Amino acid sequence: MTPRRRRSGRVDTRSEAKTKPLEAMTNEELWAVFPIVLQEHNPAWADWYREEAARLEQVIGRDDIKRASHIGSTAVPGLTAKPTVDILLEIREGADTEKLAASMRGAGYILLEKPGNSPPHMLFLKGYTPDGFAEKVFHIHVRYPGDWDERYFRDYLRAHPEEAAAYARLKRALAEAYRHDRDAYTDAKTGFVKRVTRLAREEAENGG
Repeated sequence: MTPRRRRSGRVDTRSEAKTKPLEAMTNEELWAVFPIVLQEHNPAWADWYREEAARLEQVIGRDDIKRASHIGSTAVPGLTAKPTVDILLEIREGADTEKLAASMRGAGYILLEKPGNSPPHMLFLKGYTPDGFAEKVFHIHVRYPGDWDERYFRDYLRAHPEEAAAYARLKRALAEAYRHDRDAYTDAKTGFVKRVTRLAREEAENGG
């Protein structure tokens, strides 16, 4: 099938992508439908997290969940963020991950297998539709219990407003440059994230 083109001559990736299920889209098609969009901090994001964490207990079962944490920029009051609530879901190491994945799919979550991530290599998405983002969007990062960097990064930004402001400025610039390239947007933040995470761990080790 020949891609549809706008009058400018560019391929209309968004129109072409709408005819496909999300799992069949290329990165370029996904990025066209789901661009980088930033919003000023919304206090309701904390409520979204609590409601979704409670729902996850119902879907998976409380016994298999060791801890749920609100991570990412939406977890930092006042921070500009993509309106996507990230949840770090730590499950017990003996949990039946195939059953967990089936339960999550049955509840409407999209499974992305992440072989490069730490076990159990799973990320679940919610709020993605062929027409774009739903009102509420979630990323559920499923891992076994551990001392994860994301909590250190979140807590450091909460405690250091100047770093949170610098992060917001960086994200605004990158969102403008990479609106339709999520990989480039994420990669360009890596240096900042690693630096702040290192400072956060050092501060925690020193009792800060």
